[in-house]
Amino acid sequence: MFVYLGIMAIQVNLDVMLARRKMSLTELSTRICISLTALSLFKTGKLKGVRFSSFNAICRELDCQPGDILEYVPDQIPEIQERSEP
Repeated sequence: MFVYLGIMAIQVNLDVMLARRKMSLTELSTRICISLTALSLFKTGKLKGVRFSSFNAICRELDCQPGDILEYVPDQIPEIQERSEP
């Protein structure tokens, strides 16, 4: 039996784009009318989902492409652990 650890290989690079644009998370939050809490959760990868309209607003304000913010990094997936049957 295999156990899924719930770790995804999607890396969020919102902090990198904010630094490139010399913008704070607070300023982005104000500009796109999305709560600082939601953006913070998105930035840390702890958000379970994001609306396309929200993602569109982020890309519009940061003048970037979705791929500049999200990156697939397969090497970050830990090996699936095998668990013995009870």
